Amino acid sequence: MTQQGRRAAPLPVAFFQQDVIAVARGLLGASLVSRIEGVDTAGRIVEVEAYLGATDPASHAYQFRRHAQNAAIYGDPGTWYVYRSYGIHWCANLVTGPPGHGAAVLLRAVEPLTGTLHMRRRRGVETDRLLASGPGRLSVAFGITQAENGSPMQSSAVVVEPAEAVPDAQVLETPRVGISRAADLRLRFVIRRSPWLSRRSLS
Repeated sequence: MTQQGRRAAPLPVAFFQQDVIAVARGLLGASLVSRIEGVDTAGRIVEVEAYLGATDPASHAYQFRRHAQNAAIYGDPGTWYVYRSYGIHWCANLVTGPPGHGAAVLLRAVEPLTGTLHMRRRRGVETDRLLASGPGRLSVAFGITQAENGSPMQSSAVVVEPAEAVPDAQVLETPRVGISRAADLRLRFVIRRSPWLSRRSLS
C-alpha cells in the first residue's frame, strides 16, 4: 500500500508461474494488504511454507487427490486456496506453477504494519506479536475467509504487493511445521530472527 493509502499494483500472475520454491522465497518481505468491509489492514510477510503438489505427501494435492474442498489448489497461478484447518482456522495459500499441478505456498506469519487496531478487534488479543504469527491467526487478523477461495489474488479483496527483496543472508530455510509426512523437507522460509514468526527460528 502506498503512503497515500492507495493500493500499489499486486504481484503479477507471471510471478506465480515460477517454481513453488522460488515463489515461496520471493514472497518473503512482500506486503499482504486486505481491504474487507471498508477495513484496511497490511503487513509484511515473514514466514511461508512451500507445498510441492502431487509428489509431496504433505500437500493437499498429493497423488492428484481431488474433492470439492481442494479444487482451488488446481487453479491458475496466483489463485487463492483457502481451506479450514482442523475445522477451526482458515489457512491462506497462493497457487503456483502450471494449472493442475497443485503446488501452493502457505502464508504462515505476517508482521502487522497498518490497521493493527482492527486486527486486535478481530483477534480479540492485545499483544501485537500474536496478531498474525501463525496461519490461522493471520487469516483472522486480515479477515481472510473462504470468500477468497478460488479467487484470482490480483482482483480479490486481499492482495500481495511487491516490496524490497529480502537478502539471502536474512533468510532461513527449515523443515515445515505441524505436519507428520515429509516433515524433513526444508520448505519453510522465514526472515531470520523476526519476532513475528509463528515459531522462533533457530538462528
